[in-house]
Amino acid sequence: MKNKKYVPLNTSRSSRNKKSKVALWLLVPLMVIILVAAVYFAKLYATAQKAIDSSYHTLQRENAIKVNPLDETTSILLMGIDDTKGRDLGSARADSLIYLTIDPNKHIVNMVSIPRDTYTDIIYQEQTYEKDKINSAYTKGEEQATIESVENLLNVPIHYYVTFNFDAFLEIIDALGGIEVDVPISFSEQNAEGKLDQIHLEKGLQTLNGEEALALARTRKIDNDVKRGERQQLLIQAITDKALKVGSITKYSDAITAVGNNMRTDIRFNDMLGIAQTGLDGKYEFESYVFDWTDFNLNGASMVEVYSDSLDFVSHRLRVSIGLDSPDERDEPGYEFQTNGLSNYYSNN
Repeated sequence: MKNKKYVPLNTSRSSRNKKSKVALWLLVPLMVIILVAAVYFAKLYATAQKAIDSSYHTLQRENAIKVNPLDETTSILLMGIDDTKGRDLGSARADSLIYLTIDPNKHIVNMVSIPRDTYTDIIYQEQTYEKDKINSAYTKGEEQATIESVENLLNVPIHYYVTFNFDAFLEIIDALGGIEVDVPISFSEQNAEGKLDQIHLEKGLQTLNGEEALALARTRKIDNDVKRGERQQLLIQAITDKALKVGSITKYSDAITAVGNNMRTDIRFNDMLGIAQTGLDGKYEFESYVFDWTDFNLNGASMVEVYSDSLDFVSHRLRVSIGLDSPDERDEPGYEFQTNGLSNYYSNN
């Protein structure tokens, strides 16, 4: 790429280490763990096992590292696919990518969300293709290519993956009988099939069905991305609260079935149950990381550049959580990372 004058953009994000609620796309595996834990000694055990087993899909990963989720830190890549049965996009991209590590001994989950437009190497079957948005890896080789590309970007291993689509979000909420949410403002939004202005919500406390909750989670019309993230966290809290108190075997069964029908994973039921059991021993704390980044224009397309020092810092924290790096001054209490803001890419328009 020819280096042209770089035009500064006001889209840099601060990278802070903070305890956080789960991000939106962590919903499905979180729901799985909650539901599995809730029915461990109940009649739904067989239903849960059947649903999870039906979603099992193994990959050909020669260098995959095996771990025991009961006593070893486990890493999972969550892939949210912007597709539904109704939309039938075919070549869906992974529009949400979350990498997390679960430490069953310290009861800590480390988590980072990877911007879907991150400009990086696309790797498939150990072959490096041209640089592109990281969400395009899914079109190259689905989970296999996405896993290899994320492992290369973050310099971390991925022990398991979970892929799910919008149908899972919709059906779980509907199966639970809806969730109670205080909608901040009246607005209209497209539905899950992409038809414009099909969902209309009024301001105020109300019970939302799956379509309505998804519209509230996705809309960018009423505020900005920061507020959007806060709304998504409130939705997850509402879903979790409802799941824990729904008290209906039928609703639990429907929610578990919804997960199984809309998820693909290489986590076996017993391993998932093991992760759920570790949660019964004590509440997990979440350490969430946000990359420092800017964007640039490449051949008319907007790309995200994650600053290299921010990438190194987050990668280090994740590697420490898995035991691959030793702690240093960056892991001391009160340490706050600040990027140097140096850019490697330039707009070519």
